[in-house]
Amino acid sequence: MKRAVLAGVRSIEHGTFMTEEIIGLMKERGTYYVPTISAGKFVAEKSADGDYLPPIVRPKAASVGPQIQDTFAKAYRAGVTIAFGTDCGVSPHGSNALEFVYMVEAGMPELAAIRSATTTSAELLGVEEELGSLSPGKLADIIAVSGNPLEDISLLQEVSFVMKDGRVVRNEAP
Repeated sequence: MKRAVLAGVRSIEHGTFMTEEIIGLMKERGTYYVPTISAGKFVAEKSADGDYLPPIVRPKAASVGPQIQDTFAKAYRAGVTIAFGTDCGVSPHGSNALEFVYMVEAGMPELAAIRSATTTSAELLGVEEELGSLSPGKLADIIAVSGNPLEDISLLQEVSFVMKDGRVVRNEAP
């Protein structure tokens, strides 16, 4: 990670073994951090299932998986810019919104977690002129939930309305 940050990469994903030195370099150089807490928690959980992971992988998954949330908490408290990411090829698709819950559990306020998935991720990807916020001229990609995710971030796991490119693709309002 240190070499990558010094070489000018835009982001570090997972970051499990991130040290205080690397955290400082990332903050100093504006390197984004994409934590993927979900992936760590999922592999740690599956390490106890004797049929899911190969025996050689289980010990590493059990010990390394939980570290990602701790690393995230340290990086967030230090002021590293966090962009949302789940690595949901590891865990089941559709479970992506659990990442918000894990981020909030680790100390990130709800609104900051939501911004990590909207404005901050758009900035990281260099598409902030088209995506990331509801503004004139941008693609109208929005979701809605029943309730206030600033009071209960887990509500983002129960999306009832989706608009993509200004077109409603799901409307299951209660």
